Amino acid sequence: MSAPLSLPVQALNVLYVDDVLAVVDKPAGLMVHDSALARGETDFAADRLRAQFGKPIFLVHRLDRATSGCLLLAFDRDTASALGKVLMSGEVEKDYWAVCRGWPEQSFVIDHDLDGGPGKPLKKPAVTRFTRLATTELALASAGFETSRYAWLCAQPQTGRFRQIRRHLKHAFHHLIGDTSHGDGRHNRHFRMLGVHRMLLHARRLAFVHPGSGARVEVVAPVDTEFAKALALFGDVPAAACRAGSALQEA
Repeated sequence: MSAPLSLPVQALNVLYVDDVLAVVDKPAGLMVHDSALARGETDFAADRLRAQFGKPIFLVHRLDRATSGCLLLAFDRDTASALGKVLMSGEVEKDYWAVCRGWPEQSFVIDHDLDGGPGKPLKKPAVTRFTRLATTELALASAGFETSRYAWLCAQPQTGRFRQIRRHLKHAFHHLIGDTSHGDGRHNRHFRMLGVHRMLLHARRLAFVHPGSGARVEVVAPVDTEFAKALALFGDVPAAACRAGSALQEA
């Protein structure tokens, strides 16, 4: 009897690569690596990337399973360590796109300590900066109102806590759309009715100084079809709006 054919590993879109590091576009729904949250899954981004590049990879940071976008990795321990130190120092610019319920202020900061997730009760400082990019009001009734309001945000986490953006938005009562753990089920159902079944959090942009060459690296990840469908509800807003918010906050 012949051996069963193995299915080819689905490659991730490479946004930037050189001899020592890469930034790839992780799709929503794919776990980065095996963990207690895996629930018996066997398909992980880390395994795909080792097969895709044909060599060891070292993850510099993590993205939640339901979050898409820029994922930074290194090909050797020294580069991974150097990037990790830059990340911890706050010198890596990270922009996330998010869609939330309600209309928050034009710009705001959430400074709210968070624990480390299951089994890690110790709370540590957690800070996220938000810029509102656009708003929309849809003819979908909720909580006694005939319409529902939503905002498209750029989120810039200044720390790296467990599910930080999602939990900070819940803390501010502007729950992230599609978040089944920390979101609002009524508004999640609204978006499923509109054909959007994913959590609306996307690691849009990474910018950092290359640890080897000293050159500035800036990478932007495109949104997928469902996220684009959600953004279409806000009309025509330039993608550069998120970057403009970053520059404003750095000044």
